[in-house]
Amino acid sequence: MKTYTIIKYGEPEKAFELQEKPTPVPAANEILVAVDAFGINFADIMARNGLYQDAPPLPAVIGYESVGRVEACGSDVKNKLEKGTRVVAFSRFGGYATHVVSDERAVVPIGEDMDAGVACALAVQYSTAWFCAEEMIRLRKGNHVLIQAAAGGVGTALVQLCKRHGCIIYGTAGSDKKLEYLRELGVDYPINYNTSDFAAEIKKLRPEGVDVAFDSVGGKTFRKSFNSINKGGRIVGYGAAENLGGGLQIWDTLKMVFNFGIYHPVQFLMNSRGMIGVNMLRIADNHPDWLKICLESVVDLVQKGEIKPTVGGVFSADKLYDAHRFVESRKSMGKVIVKW
Repeated sequence: MKTYTIIKYGEPEKAFELQEKPTPVPAANEILVAVDAFGINFADIMARNGLYQDAPPLPAVIGYESVGRVEACGSDVKNKLEKGTRVVAFSRFGGYATHVVSDERAVVPIGEDMDAGVACALAVQYSTAWFCAEEMIRLRKGNHVLIQAAAGGVGTALVQLCKRHGCIIYGTAGSDKKLEYLRELGVDYPINYNTSDFAAEIKKLRPEGVDVAFDSVGGKTFRKSFNSINKGGRIVGYGAAENLGGGLQIWDTLKMVFNFGIYHPVQFLMNSRGMIGVNMLRIADNHPDWLKICLESVVDLVQKGEIKPTVGGVFSADKLYDAHRFVESRKSMGKVIVKW
């Protein structure tokens, strides 16, 4: 099989090498998928830059999500899928390859007519959004919700899931083009974080604060998001995009940790506030059945037409470098995929 393997950290042209590797054999509870397309996530950018502690050691094949067809099932797979069945699969890395193995609970059949970009978005971005919004938070009609980086893949998913509940949404993005995209998604109050202070804007729009905040940026943005929730409010943190800086890596990491702020349980008790952290790798490792619920739920919602992932870019495999630069530029909206 072919893989794009990270051989060194840095710019994509130097980091990745196209290699030939033996096609994996599925373990007893795994399914082997012949990959047609794989998705790019911001975590991949951090892994390529040596900033993602969960990434495997070099040389490494990263990638969480794939769309393709079942090649083989392990001996203990309970619900064996026929060879050739079209599926979306979540994997603990290994996705940047023409073949990938995945736990059977992280492989879900999809229709022949489902767009590959839409399907890829479901494995990580929409499953993450579902877990954050549906499993960790009880959303109610009329809730005021702040979504950071709302034009990104998970942000788009959160907007759509929150709109299903009748929430009022404050969404941040970094350009006028993205603000227009947010308006099309149904965001009630799009905020450009490059030209205004989102916390000050929320203070003017809703002095008591928002009910829920979803934050993927981390650092000082997380701290300001937390300070923007009202009494009884909750914040869900699921990323640290602020950690992708251009300076000394160790210093950038320490600075980000400091920027998150220091919290004490009394702060939560006195104001009845909640702080929740989400790492989908930990969910996949320790609660794979939960991951299956998330993935099946979002596949079902797409098939019913209740949500519709945005495909923000489709690149051929020989343009992987361009795909990484596009996502890293923060200009992308929705899901970016690479096709073999």
